[in-house]
Amino acid sequence: MRRYKILNIVLFLILLCAGVNGFSQTNREALEKKRLELRNEIRRINELRSTNKQKEKSVLTQVEDLSQQIKSTENLIKVTNQQANLLTQEINSNMGKISSLRKELEQLKEDYARMIEKSYKSKSQQSRVMFLLSSQSFLQAYKRLQYMKQYTNYRKQQGEQIKARSEDLQRLNSSLASQKEEKEKLIAENRKTRQQLEENRKSQQSLMATINKKEGQFATQIRQRQQEINKIDQQIEEMIRASIAKANEGSGSTSRDVYELTPAAKALAADFAKNKGQLPWPVKSGVVTMQFGEHAHPIVKTARINNNGVNIDTDTGGKARAVFNGTVSEVQLLKGANKAVMVRHGDYITIYDNLDKVYVKKGDVVSTEQEIGEIATNRSTGKTTLHFLIFKNTQKMNPADWVYQM
Repeated sequence: MRRYKILNIVLFLILLCAGVNGFSQTNREALEKKRLELRNEIRRINELRSTNKQKEKSVLTQVEDLSQQIKSTENLIKVTNQQANLLTQEINSNMGKISSLRKELEQLKEDYARMIEKSYKSKSQQSRVMFLLSSQSFLQAYKRLQYMKQYTNYRKQQGEQIKARSEDLQRLNSSLASQKEEKEKLIAENRKTRQQLEENRKSQQSLMATINKKEGQFATQIRQRQQEINKIDQQIEEMIRASIAKANEGSGSTSRDVYELTPAAKALAADFAKNKGQLPWPVKSGVVTMQFGEHAHPIVKTARINNNGVNIDTDTGGKARAVFNGTVSEVQLLKGANKAVMVRHGDYITIYDNLDKVYVKKGDVVSTEQEIGEIATNRSTGKTTLHFLIFKNTQKMNPADWVYQM
């Protein structure tokens, strides 16, 4: 009974470890996905930097690209370290399980050897027959026969357990070897990434020295750029008010600031609000290069910038995707910003600005992640940037609060 109790405890521990391994595997897959995304970001920024150097573009643009690359590289190192640490935990866990399995296997083999020896002695002395014939009653003989059958079955079970534990041990040893190899690859990759990070930091320091000498000149450039952004934002706000006024005509309202909602529109707005923080990205892959709101410029601290949405850099030819079900309420050509598509979700609005090609028209019903247009690439900088905004009526919302992990 004691041996069965021990085996049950060992089996429980193995099942528990299997559950932990499943959770660990999920974490590793998530980290690997993030690592690949970061590597893609760095590749994209590298291509932009190469393009900018060939075209001899502004120092400010080069530093902005370099700063973004440094940030992505630091995140890549962090994620790779997390992967390596997780593998270390799994390796240590597997080593502990291997040790337990070896001890259990040794004990099973010893027990099995003693049973075989006892069985051999019993056969040679023909004691099995004598054991049955010496029964004092038929009932006792029947019970002794059942005992002998149980003993034979137990021997068979012990043999099967030895085989199963041996196979478990082989699988764990193989898994351990793979995990160690994967960990070494991650460590080697991190070593190269750190070298690249140091090179980028040196380049950044060199370029920053140039910017610091002409800080006033660069601050003027940033203010001029901000003025262009403000003009685009004003066009978008006017587009929203005109769209609200047009939509309210049927209800008799003259408001240009708040939608008059039908029951269906209220339900759609409620669904949109329920998905706050869970909306998909408006691009398949990309990185936020300008955040929402007013803040100091990341390079020239004396200059301030403001954004009613977020700017997302993506691959050349990248597509803008609807983040939720809705209806296209406006498609307009904005001065200085290419084409913009406005999608209505009740009294919530999402806007996809700086599109070169548009795949939808006013009145179209769109679904979540449906492609609505191709994002324009700036000929001067080589960047493919989506200007993405979220409003509730005319109230600006921070897209980072709504889009998953933005």
